[in-house]
Amino acid sequence: MRLSREKTVRLSHIITDVLVAGEDVEFIEDRATIRQNVVEILLALLKDEEQMDAQVRQKIASQKKEIAEGTEEWEVLYRKYYAEEMRRMGITHQPSSPQ
Repeated sequence: MRLSREKTVRLSHIITDVLVAGEDVEFIEDRATIRQNVVEILLALLKDEEQMDAQVRQKIASQKKEIAEGTEEWEVLYRKYYAEEMRRMGITHQPSSPQ
């Protein structure tokens, strides 16, 4: 999933606001530091997701039979390989359709 820098920052504000509102969370750092850490975490996760997407697409492209993107067969393989990559990373996830 691609997010602009502005959307990532906005999302970090929302996440920080939710954490601050929670009674179970006690902060040691100031709010700006926490928000910046959230941005860094989100950017790292998005980078990992882009790398996974590229790996999955390469895996599909390396099939003996050429499979056109957008076809049902391509979509099924994408979801299957994406789920395999997620499991390999220790994450269970049901991906949406590729971008």
